[in-house]
Amino acid sequence: MNHALRIFAVLAFAFLSNAAIAQTLKGTLYKQQQCECCEAHADYLRKNGFELEIMSVKDLASMSIGAGVPAGFQGCHLIKLNGYVFEGHLTSEIIKRFLAERPQDTVGLSIPGMPSGVPGMEGPKDGPVTVYAVKKDGTTSTYATQ
Repeated sequence: MNHALRIFAVLAFAFLSNAAIAQTLKGTLYKQQQCECCEAHADYLRKNGFELEIMSVKDLASMSIGAGVPAGFQGCHLIKLNGYVFEGHLTSEIIKRFLAERPQDTVGLSIPGMPSGVPGMEGPKDGPVTVYAVKKDGTTSTYATQ
């Protein structure tokens, strides 16, 4: 009986954890007014369980810096989600994994620039794209590749 209770507890925790993540995938994507690839990335994320509001802004760079993202690590849009920021065309899997980990020393993740072949950006992929973790102290480190 004790074994059955443990299995139930593990399954209940897994279900509740997944439900909590699914319920919290609501955020805002901030983009430059003229950028269209950001809309494509938002569509990709929506198809993968995210609920995003899109807001056009005049000075995305200042907004990113204000959110803690260094100038060299800015993408073409900024997503604010669950107290974190996500710069650029990240995959939904990487964002979900990061949110499940909930690192306390990190502002968010970034793919600088506008690389080809990532979700929302057409064209061939030239190779692996580095995803950076942006720390609260201003440093960065490689988080993943996609």
